[in-house]
This record gives sequence, C-alpha cells and structure tokens, in this order.
Amino acid sequence: MGLSSSLLSLKLPFIRLLLLLLIATIRGVAGGCYTSIYSFGDSYVDSGNMQYLDADVFGCYVPPFGESYFHLPTGRCSNGRLIVDLTAELFGLPLPQPYLKTWNESVVNVQEGINFAVSGATVLDASFFEDIGSVVLTNVTLRYQLNWFKDFLVSLCNKSSECNKIIGSSIFLVGEMGGDDYNYMLFSGISLEDMPAYVALVVKAMATAINELIDLGAVNLLVPGILPIGCTPSYLTKYETEDTEEYDPETGCLIKYNKLAEYHNEQLQKELHSIQALNPQTNIVYADYYNASMGFFRSPAQYGFTREGTLKSCCGGGGPYNYNASLGCGQPSTILCDDPSQYVSWDGVHLTEAAYAWITVGLLQGPYTTPRLSTLCISENATKIQMTTHVNKSFSEH
Repeated sequence: MGLSSSLLSLKLPFIRLLLLLLIATIRGVAGGCYTSIYSFGDSYVDSGNMQYLDADVFGCYVPPFGESYFHLPTGRCSNGRLIVDLTAELFGLPLPQPYLKTWNESVVNVQEGINFAVSGATVLDASFFEDIGSVVLTNVTLRYQLNWFKDFLVSLCNKSSECNKIIGSSIFLVGEMGGDDYNYMLFSGISLEDMPAYVALVVKAMATAINELIDLGAVNLLVPGILPIGCTPSYLTKYETEDTEEYDPETGCLIKYNKLAEYHNEQLQKELHSIQALNPQTNIVYADYYNASMGFFRSPAQYGFTREGTLKSCCGGGGPYNYNASLGCGQPSTILCDDPSQYVSWDGVHLTEAAYAWITVGLLQGPYTTPRLSTLCISENATKIQMTTHVNKSFSEH
C-alpha cells in the first residue's frame, strides 16, 4: 500500500509541510558530505544564467515565475526551487549561484558551488543544429559550460593541490541534459525512427564531458537521465492525436515519446557503467528522474497532485493541457492555477517546485539512484533517515 488513507484525507498544506519535514530530516543527516556543488545543464537546472545572456530570449524572468518560494522571478523556470537547489539544501550547502552572476555582482560563497546551466542549452554543439536547420535558444552548449568551469577554476584556486582538494570534495550535477537536443531535432522534422542514431551522439558527447570532469579531478558525479517527455503538456499539445493507441491508458502520456526518453536513459546508463569501470576511484551515480516522476502520473494523489494536475500545466495559454507555444506563462492572458502544489507541470515544459521536491527526496530516500546516493556519504547513518512506512512505500512501489 502507499500513503495511508488518513494521510490522503489531510489538507494539502499539511502534505506540503510533511514534505518539508522529510527534506529537513534528510538534510540533517546528509549535511557535511560535500563542500561544494557544481551543476551543468539546461532550463531544468538554470538558476538565472540566461537572463545575463539575453533576457528577451526566454520568458522565465517575469511573474508568476518564482512566486511560491522566492516570491519574485529569479530566472528559474518554475514557481520555486529546482532539483539543484533542493539537492544543495539536502547537503547543507548554499544554493549554487549562477556563474554569470559572478561577473556582474559581488557573490558570496562562490567556493561552495556555482551553477553553469543555461536555459535551452544542448549537449551537441550549436553547429550541429545549424546543419539540420534548427533554431536554438542559445549557443551555450555543455562544452561551453565546461569551458566556463575551467575559467572559474583559475580564479578559485591557483595551486594544483588546492584545486584537487576543492574538486575532490565537491559533487558535480551533470544534467539534466539532452532533452533540448531532442526537442530541437524533433521540432525541426527529424523522425522518431531516426532518433536512435542521434541519441548515440548525445550520449557520447555527455560521456566525453564526464570524462573531462574526471580528468580535472571530479570524484563525485550525479548524472540524471531525462524526464518522461511524453507526459509534458508541450508534447501532449503538439502531438495530440485522436488515435487512442498512442496514449498510455494508465497515465494518458504519449507512449512513443516516453520510449525515446527511456532509450536515452538506457544508453546513458550503459555509458556511465563503462566510465565507472575505467575510473574505480570515482563515484558516478545515475539519477533516475524518469521513474522518480512516473509515480506522479500513475498515482497522483499519493504525492498531493490532482488527476487534472498531472497532464495539465499550472500556468499556460489555455487548451486541453493549458499549453500554447505562442502564449507562454507570464504573458497578460496567462491562465494560472490556484495551487501549484497540486500540479506536476508548471508551464507546460518545466515542473513545479512540488514535483521537483518529491523527485529530490526520492533520489536520496528512494530507489532512484544507481548506486544508491545514500550509500556514498551517509551509509553509517542510514538507519537515521528511515521515514514513516507509508512514505518509504510510496517511493519503493512506484
């Protein structure tokens, strides 16, 4: 069984409070594992870099973005914190600052983590997308972000021993990435049947970046797979069809696009296993964002979501899924839900803070990391983070 019927009958504010308590409990045990967190990725990870590049390109810098936690837009494409923010909190670290903020403002605690992610960023180089005739939001690819990290190291430490100490005690969040690559490819006309060859290119490029980080001294790496794109309001809207066989009858998600995400994740895990075998001194953890979130669509009430809130965005431009590519969240006629904590999707593409929080807790408390993240730094305290039975089962059964 999942959450008990008595818990399900409680008001949602209490469920949100329970979630905060879960995170606080885990943080109390996990704190001190790492001294820094460095992250790379796209809009699922970006905490504000895009606004320093071109605020007009991307629309995450206007209300109601950030309304539920920061109470103002911060450049995060959500109503609150992202997985990178919540992960930092779990490990007792400050929220990693956007790298480009360090160019423009006086930033404290830069030695405790920096976020290099940029909304719209791809794994493959921008020239690839130019060749296929796709228009991208930014040319700041994963390679570009790695170069930023190298420049940052020069300012952070001037001795090899200092850098080795800082990097070796840090955790590197490499992703989520790859989703934008596939978006650009599919939206430019590449067929699903041809995608396996392109998945191989994306995964190989990610492997190259991970190997480079290891060569720079990275020891602890957390590498996420991509989310179930077939469940996002953007895909459900763009590829809406009357053919009921295209949809998973249990979740309402588009089957073939979720299979693309699953294939990417399978290939990524194979590559990570190979890298780990060649680098036994490193801790490479695969973060299964896909399955950590699929429980939302199968059993939404167990996570405080409504059935409507699984496939329909909280903030959008109307339509069956409250998503319109031409009328994004934050524009004057935006339709905004009353309670984002009841929704999985914030704006049709990105998730709500509530969804990110459940995924984050699931990564540490549930079975959604390989090897288990908790075994790397808190194995001696494992018994201290055992939550109530119904919460444990909600992660293990879904």
